[in-house]
Amino acid sequence: MRPLLILPLVLTIFACHPPKRAAVGNPPASAIVPTAPADVRTSVLRINSTQQSWNPWQPWEKNPPRRCRALAAIVAPQQVLTTAELVADASYLELESADGTRFAPATVIAVDYEANLALLGPTAAKDASNVFTGTVPFQLTSPPQIGNTLAILQLEDNGQTLQTQGTLQSVDVSANFLPGHNFLTYMVKASMQSAANSYSLPVLRGGQLAGVLISYNTKDQLCDVAATDIIASFLKAAASGNYAGFPSLGVAIARTEDTSFRQWLQLTDKDGGIYIKSVRHGGAAELAGVKPGDVLLAVDGQAIDRRGYYQHPNYGSLSWGHLIRGGKLPGETAALTILRDGQKLALTATLTREEEHSRLVPNHLFGQAPNYLIKGGLIFQELNRPMLQSFGDDWQNKAPLNLLDAYENPDHYQPAVDHIVFLSGVIPTPATVGYDRLRNLIVNKVNGHHISNMPDLINAFNNNSVQLHAIEFTEDKLTVYLDAKLATSIDQQLIQRGITRLAHAE
Repeated sequence: MRPLLILPLVLTIFACHPPKRAAVGNPPASAIVPTAPADVRTSVLRINSTQQSWNPWQPWEKNPPRRCRALAAIVAPQQVLTTAELVADASYLELESADGTRFAPATVIAVDYEANLALLGPTAAKDASNVFTGTVPFQLTSPPQIGNTLAILQLEDNGQTLQTQGTLQSVDVSANFLPGHNFLTYMVKASMQSAANSYSLPVLRGGQLAGVLISYNTKDQLCDVAATDIIASFLKAAASGNYAGFPSLGVAIARTEDTSFRQWLQLTDKDGGIYIKSVRHGGAAELAGVKPGDVLLAVDGQAIDRRGYYQHPNYGSLSWGHLIRGGKLPGETAALTILRDGQKLALTATLTREEEHSRLVPNHLFGQAPNYLIKGGLIFQELNRPMLQSFGDDWQNKAPLNLLDAYENPDHYQPAVDHIVFLSGVIPTPATVGYDRLRNLIVNKVNGHHISNMPDLINAFNNNSVQLHAIEFTEDKLTVYLDAKLATSIDQQLIQRGITRLAHAE
């Protein structure tokens, strides 16, 4: 997770991310001024969150809890909008009235970690009147234009509101929470003032909701704001009561700027297009007939240039990904224009969502315990991105190469393997003598059974007919042996020593 520093009375609590690219044009500011509520304090609530994540290398226990606070916009009766980052791994959520006198436990109605948005409400209906009495939901503004003035709303501990005016300087499609998941984001130039600390803030235009402040760069005085378009799509999808998230096409792409590369692809000078490097197994693109080596020329008739951008009617030059993840829902279709072997093809993709649990190496495990097994002192886990990140800020270079390869090249492992099961550590016991230094080895087989996920591993170790468990690793075809009877005895001792649960698999 991207760390955010929570410091008392200092607004630099937000993670600092400079804008990804320069401003897109400079159209004149819109003269539209929506009607504002009489008092914006009637349209906001505070959210108090207690978060406690799992320890990546001791998966049977959690890290120490931490507390965060946010100012959230009321967007519907008994519903408030905030960031998914605030509710990630939350063990307790609480709504607090703007005047700080009324409280109610909260629950998550819908959350999208990819888009970094969450919709919350009171846990019990009887609590709603306690915090929502006298409140008025914000209306959502029409999408602003570059050059418009936006107001970032803060609330002091004494209940006084503070609105910092800023200019919408540029618009980009970028990741603001989970890497690799890019969504429309506003870059707002504003000089924020010190106020009561808050994890996220509502952003207004003429008194109506225009976005949610995600981060603030104190050096450049730039704010990353979740865009109106994405919020509108999120709230529309959440209103169904069965939130399905934003879809994806399921491709990895490369630019086609190189002249020689373009000649090889048989692209003419007037063609743009992006090269399809790989296609996710079972994804929307593969089901539509897209193949690696194709060139994507257009989506829904919107031509894509050789850098991967198209012309948006309101924002100007935007990354092509917004055509898929900007307003469409899973199950809707996208018309694709493809170049294959010099011939143009028209394909129709029915968009799907790639669920996190289906990834070979999940990007996150928010709200769920990690899968693991301890057998005789050997600790086995399923690989995930937080584990790789625990190798430090430069984890892309410091993490073990075999684990990085699985993360970066999942197609080399799927569909034969659902998840990467590996030996993450060793507890010194009589059964693990000589194995103390073994770690970060990917499991291939146990007792002759192929291992594709943690349930496979647990079932393979449950073979009571063997005296020695044979554990085969993919690295150098290494095989180690574990005394079955001794391992079972040690498992009981580990429980007595405080490890309350030796296995977890979902």
